[in-house]
Amino acid sequence: MQEFLPCYMSDSNTTNFTNLSTFILLGIPGLQTAQVWISIPFCTMYVIAILGNFTILFIVKREPSLHEPMLYFLCMLAITDLILSTSALPKMLSIFWFNSREINFSACLTQLYFIHCFSVIESGIFMAMAFDRYVAICDPLRHSIILTNPMVAKISLAVVLRGGMLVLPYPFLARQWPYCRTNIIPHSYCDHIAVVKLACTDIRISSYYGLFVAFLVTGLDVFFIAVSYIQILRAILSLSTKNARLKTFGTCSSHLCVILIFYIPSLFSFLMHRFGHNLALHFHILIANVYLLVPPMLNPIVYGVRIKQIRNRLLLLFTHRGT
Repeated sequence: MQEFLPCYMSDSNTTNFTNLSTFILLGIPGLQTAQVWISIPFCTMYVIAILGNFTILFIVKREPSLHEPMLYFLCMLAITDLILSTSALPKMLSIFWFNSREINFSACLTQLYFIHCFSVIESGIFMAMAFDRYVAICDPLRHSIILTNPMVAKISLAVVLRGGMLVLPYPFLARQWPYCRTNIIPHSYCDHIAVVKLACTDIRISSYYGLFVAFLVTGLDVFFIAVSYIQILRAILSLSTKNARLKTFGTCSSHLCVILIFYIPSLFSFLMHRFGHNLALHFHILIANVYLLVPPMLNPIVYGVRIKQIRNRLLLLFTHRGT
């Protein structure tokens, strides 16, 4: 959902690339000399994301008692985070380490599609998780009746189809445009607007559609999440004892944490792109990278620490191996 990234173009690079076959990714313009050092925290975050999300998947698959709706959605979130981070990081690290900046036109559009598609899917998963928490707290006796395995499968399918269909016009439209300015993308990955701004035609369709998707997805999802948590908060405040209120709120705290981790960088990045025109380009790109890297790294850590069943299974797993 990264839209309207400022796109630097040099007139000296203006030439005819109508039959474009490759793009050149600059990485982080203005910080090329520091990219090797920047790659260290980026690579560390990627490794943590890979290990953490695979650990979540392994524990939930191995333990039948964890086969419940919230943890099914958590597994879906883990898979989404793995795909989202892997769509960007390997190529990004190859730029930082080996100066491998070329990317095939089709590969660029594929990367563009996967990054934006799974960002939309991740937002949808948070909405599904909020619905699960709403039913579990506001109507606990019917939770197992409403959120059956077939219903979880239908919700998951709807979330995936929504992401896939909404983002499908991005690469389709980008492939239609003629490119005759430059093939240099001032970014570390193929962002939607950064790519289509290289076209030598009117790209308002792409720009407006990208803005429509960003507002539709973020607006609707945040609205439904907010409504769910308003109802949850009302239910929690109606409980008779402080301990009951704290215990019930604790079941939602991990979900609230990952929602904030996901939406705050996204909102900050969007506001910068709209109003932070005086900020250096490398700052915009660093924030865009944080948006892709930090949530996949922190999500398994937050859930691993906050969800008692997962925490206990982790401790049991390591204790058993140690013994």
